[in-house]
Amino acid sequence: MKKTLALLLAALMALTAMVIPAMAEDDGSLQYILDNGKLILGLDDTFPPMGYRDEDTNEIIGYDIDLAKEVCARLGVTLECQPIIWDNKDTELTKKNIDCIWNGMSITDERLKSMSMSVAYMNNKIVMIAKDSAGFSSIADMAGKNIAVQGGSFAEEVLETEKYADFKASVTVNTYDDYLTALMALQQGREDGVLIDLVVAEFRIAGLGDESLVVVDTLEDDLYGIGFRKEDVALRDKVNEILFEMAKDGTLAQITEKWFGKDISIVEAN
Repeated sequence: MKKTLALLLAALMALTAMVIPAMAEDDGSLQYILDNGKLILGLDDTFPPMGYRDEDTNEIIGYDIDLAKEVCARLGVTLECQPIIWDNKDTELTKKNIDCIWNGMSITDERLKSMSMSVAYMNNKIVMIAKDSAGFSSIADMAGKNIAVQGGSFAEEVLETEKYADFKASVTVNTYDDYLTALMALQQGREDGVLIDLVVAEFRIAGLGDESLVVVDTLEDDLYGIGFRKEDVALRDKVNEILFEMAKDGTLAQITEKWFGKDISIVEAN
């Protein structure tokens, strides 16, 4: 009798283990997007080459935008890009003003607590940019100098970590609304360095045509992911599934090569 009861309990536990994940995944978030017929993507539209406005047409374009358009095409919905104030991204997501944040957003422990994050699709780096005439060879040389960051960026979060506490205490940190303004302040001598995402720095410096702005130090790797509402697991998992498909059929590499001249995506085909 005891053996029979034990077997029954084991079977019940196994059935429960199968049912609970299925129920958790069926949270209605994917169906919400399908019913609306669109995915609203929140972004800082001054963050090239990930998402920004074309100078001629004012259309929002970028690497992330092309990825999102392909994902939406495979979902059978349209993409709607919604510019937001980057510092307000969590609120915009929670209030359902947007459905995801897809804009070169770094995967951090803090964001993993508040959002459902996709798989990492690119490994960027946080670097320090300065003028080559300044004589800096590392951030240690910048004590007593003025450092610029974009408000709400991962670079700003890096400065808040214990690892860089001494460095932060040795400099004056100034916050800007966007990186282009910060880099222009560096050009004009109002800042001595800009802590920035490498992919953004390369794009902006090329646009400014200023070869005197160079990388003097690399601080951290920076994995990019897509942020969804914490409860929107089904939507996140479907987008992940499509990204894996795009990696397998070569579409992801094709889009990446268009924007970066080579395939630097890190999604592995399942």
